[in-house]
Amino acid sequence: MADQPVNQNNSDEIDLGQLFQMIRNGFNKLGILFLCLFLYLKKNALILIGLVVLGVAIGFGLKFITTEKVQIDVIVRPNLESKDYLYDVVSEIESNIKDKNQTFLDRFDISEEDLNGFKISIAPVKKEETENNDKQLEYLEILQKFQNTDLIADVIREELLKKTELNHRISFTYNNTRGEELAEKLMSYINSNGYFMELLSVQKENSKERIEKSEVLIAQIDTIIKSYSKNLNKQNTPLETGKLILQNEEKLNITGLISLKTGLIEDIEERKVELKQMTAPITIVNFGNPHQVKKPFFGKKIIVLPLLFLGIFFLLSFLKYLNRKASEIEV
Repeated sequence: MADQPVNQNNSDEIDLGQLFQMIRNGFNKLGILFLCLFLYLKKNALILIGLVVLGVAIGFGLKFITTEKVQIDVIVRPNLESKDYLYDVVSEIESNIKDKNQTFLDRFDISEEDLNGFKISIAPVKKEETENNDKQLEYLEILQKFQNTDLIADVIREELLKKTELNHRISFTYNNTRGEELAEKLMSYINSNGYFMELLSVQKENSKERIEKSEVLIAQIDTIIKSYSKNLNKQNTPLETGKLILQNEEKLNITGLISLKTGLIEDIEERKVELKQMTAPITIVNFGNPHQVKKPFFGKKIIVLPLLFLGIFFLLSFLKYLNRKASEIEV
């Protein structure tokens, strides 16, 4: 019985010894692996360096051989609910360019050579979201306490306009000298829709008539206030705040007239801005200048080609190794 603890201790020492031996063997194999890898890289160093240099040289050369793209960005704003039309007509132009529709090309005096590398695209101008959603919810809850007021209505309207993507970017990409000319022709074509041109004409006439009528009303309000203010000192009876009593006992609400005049002035200002902005169905906010599509110095070709060559070399080396091992097994 006394020999059992001694046998147990010897067994534990054997297990620990085997464990350390396995760890030692593992490190030895790992060291041999790194050594083999080092010898492999040393043996093929010149080939690997040559492949990297060759890939970089080819990629750098292709960078200069490839024609640089030029782009024009046009910021536009649809009027009279013409957003759907804008996207449809750009899609139509894109399809005609892709198919090289001869009827379409003849309309703009465009040859097929002029369309080499020419592309058109459209996307909304995104606005960066900087406000926190919780803060926005809290803000709207505060506004609910002041419902049915003109000030809050204006604030809510302004916030909705901020969230609405009013502007859109039409991008023309090309590598031909006539690219800018084609972009101008296509923008003129987009703005030539007869239906929206007629609506725009009616809208302008309505705005001008409204401005004239508002100016007449403002002049009448000024005349009324000026006329009855002369009689202010002639009144012998007590006056209510903000009221003028006429000779026939009628009351004139000065506060209401001033408020009406202010509203008319604001309406005139809005109509004048509208007339200035709505010069076409699609307002051109900014017709950008041609600029080269920028690419980083270490372009994809300069990086991808060396990696591709190295990958092919390592793959061939691995296949060669497998073939040698397979031959040894057959023997």
